[in-house]
Amino acid sequence: MSVHKEKSATPLKAPILPDIVLQHIQQAAFLWAQRDVLLAEDLPDNDIVAGVDRRLEIDLDGVRVAGHATWPLILAAYDEFPQKGELFLVSWAAIEFADTERVGQAIELGRISGDGVRGLIGALAWHKPAAISSLVRDWIDAHDEFKRFLAVSACVEHGVDPMQRLAGLLRDPEPRVRAVGLRLAGKLKRTALFNDLRGGLDDREESVRFWAAWALGELGSGDLATPELRKVATGGGDHALTALRSAVKAAPDNDIRAWMGALLRSSETAPLAVRGAGMMGDRAILPWLVVQMSNPALAVAAGASLLELFPEARQADDLFTLDPVRAGRTFEEHFGDDSVRLPLADKVKEWALSKGFYAQAR
Repeated sequence: MSVHKEKSATPLKAPILPDIVLQHIQQAAFLWAQRDVLLAEDLPDNDIVAGVDRRLEIDLDGVRVAGHATWPLILAAYDEFPQKGELFLVSWAAIEFADTERVGQAIELGRISGDGVRGLIGALAWHKPAAISSLVRDWIDAHDEFKRFLAVSACVEHGVDPMQRLAGLLRDPEPRVRAVGLRLAGKLKRTALFNDLRGGLDDREESVRFWAAWALGELGSGDLATPELRKVATGGGDHALTALRSAVKAAPDNDIRAWMGALLRSSETAPLAVRGAGMMGDRAILPWLVVQMSNPALAVAAGASLLELFPEARQADDLFTLDPVRAGRTFEEHFGDDSVRLPLADKVKEWALSKGFYAQAR
C-alpha cells in the first residue's frame, strides 16, 4: 500500500550526473526487491520494512530530481538485470513522469516477466491512487487480459472498490483476473457477490478455488471455505500459510484443535500444526512451544508462533540466531549451511521466565 508522499516530476534543464543517478536507480531497484522479500516473510517486521521504505524514497527522490533524462539509464539497468526490482523502477518512473509511451513499455516488460510482474504491481501500489486512477479506469475494461489483471491488482493494493465491474471480473476468462478479483471481493467483504464466490470453489484453476475459499472465509462462511483452505494449507504451495491462517480463523476452536492434533501426528504436517497453534492466540501454549524449539524440524515454526503470540520478543536480545551451529549439532546437521531464523530454546525460556509469562501459562 502506498503511504508515500508524491512529488512533482519537473525535469531539470541542467545535465545530470549519470554515475550518481545510476547509483540511485540501482539502489532503488535493490531496496524495492528487498522490501518485497521482507513483506513475503511469515510475520514481516514492519519496523524494518519502514526503514527500507525511507531509504527507498530517498533514492526515488534522486530519480525524480533528475527527471526524464534518467530513462535511458533506467532501461539500461533493466537490460543488465531484468528482475522485479528493476521492473518496479521502470514502471514507477513511467507513471511518475506521466509518460504514456513508457507506461506501455513497462506493461510489455511486465507481460513477459513471469514472477517479475510483482515489480510492475509494486509500482502501482507505491503511487497514490490519484496518480494511477486514469490508467486503472482504462485497463479494467480493456480487451487485453493482462491489463485487466493489472487493474484489479491495483484495486487490491489500494483497497479500491470497482463497484459493478467486480462481478464481471469474477467471471473473467483469464484465471489470474478471476483469482485477484476474488481476493478483492473478500478484502472488501462484498456479500452481494456471495454466489460468485461460492461458484469459484468449483473453478478448474487451483488459485481461483483458493481465493474463492479465502474470500468466503472473510465473509464468515467458514463451513464452505474450510475444506479448500485446509487442502491448500497442507499442500505446501505459495499460499499455504495464508490458507492456514484463514482456516484457523474460519472454524470453531474445538475443530481447529482437533485438526492441529491430527497434523501433529505426521512428520510432514507437524510444522504446520506448530505454526497454526500460534495463530490461535493462546499464550498459554508458551511452555509447549519452547519444547518444540528443541526439535530442528519444528523450531522455525515454533519461533514464528512465539513472535505471533509475543510480539515483544522481537525487542529482546539473543532469542534467535541465523547460525544453526549456535543451536546445536542436531540443528547443524539438519540445516547445513542454510541461513534460517532459529529460536534458542534456553534463551527463550529464560526470557519468558523473567517476564512472568510462564507463570501466566500455568
